[in-house]
Amino acid sequence: MRAVEFHEYGTPDVLQLVQVETPEPGPGQVTVDAAYVGVNFADLKARAEGYRVQSLPFRPGLEVSGRIRAVGDGVQGLRPGQEVAALVGGGAYAEVVVADAVTVFPLPEGLDLRTAATLPTVVPTAYALLHEVGRLRAGESVLVQGAAGGIGTVAGQLARAAGAGAVYGVVSSAAKAEHALEHGYDEVFVGYAFADDVRRATDGKGVDLVLDPVGGDTLRRGLDALAVFGRLVSFGNASGAEPWHVGQPELYAQGRSVGGFSILGLAQSAPDELRALTERAFRTVSDGTVSLPVTAEFPLADAAEAHRLMGGRTSTGKLLLRAAD
Repeated sequence: MRAVEFHEYGTPDVLQLVQVETPEPGPGQVTVDAAYVGVNFADLKARAEGYRVQSLPFRPGLEVSGRIRAVGDGVQGLRPGQEVAALVGGGAYAEVVVADAVTVFPLPEGLDLRTAATLPTVVPTAYALLHEVGRLRAGESVLVQGAAGGIGTVAGQLARAAGAGAVYGVVSSAAKAEHALEHGYDEVFVGYAFADDVRRATDGKGVDLVLDPVGGDTLRRGLDALAVFGRLVSFGNASGAEPWHVGQPELYAQGRSVGGFSILGLAQSAPDELRALTERAFRTVSDGTVSLPVTAEFPLADAAEAHRLMGGRTSTGKLLLRAAD
């Protein structure tokens, strides 16, 4: 079968299309004949700097849609030929993908394979950020960093559906702002020096909930933009900045709080909770609450082009690789 992997860290040019043996599922696993593979920023970080890479060569890819090819010993409720989406720790850039059965999700009625590939990381993450960790209540205000990306696109729609009083976004360009405004946002700020914009928009109050995948100074500014009793949820460190610590001086005086979320971490520590979360999140797509546009699609062999587009920070929505010809 064909797969895409890298043997050294570097630019998108290190991605290679290779021929490898078709895998077989082990106990508790299934193999999936891939139709589409989602492209995520974590894939770029793995390729460029070794994020979550145990050893080389490494095959990136966290999410896949397709049909089950084979099931391993002990797998129940899944069968060959079944259409599914799967979350994996890596290895999805391939024509056949191995996945643990606990993170393989049969598709709801009416959900096509192309759409399904956009869901396993993005929709459950956005749902968890708002409802499980951020605990958004009707009437509250939300500020989402990276509002035009996959998670940002979903978060705006979910916040609107949950009755948020105001949904604000932060993006890096005017073109991205237009995209965000079409997906649930009331106002979008261009550029990451957004604190004054937030105070203006909220009459000096600040926002009740901030979602931040950037980290570093941007996360600090998000904390400063919180209202009294506000919550900040960190779910990434796209800036690559050194971790920092927050404590009594930043939190106690106004009752602020900081939380965090990683869907891959949840998959490892509490797979049953992940399954329940994913089922709730997928329903928001099948019932029409959320739509996640695929803004670019590439053949598997052109994975490097997908990485260039996402790495250029001009893309919006979701990028896919087409595994099946």
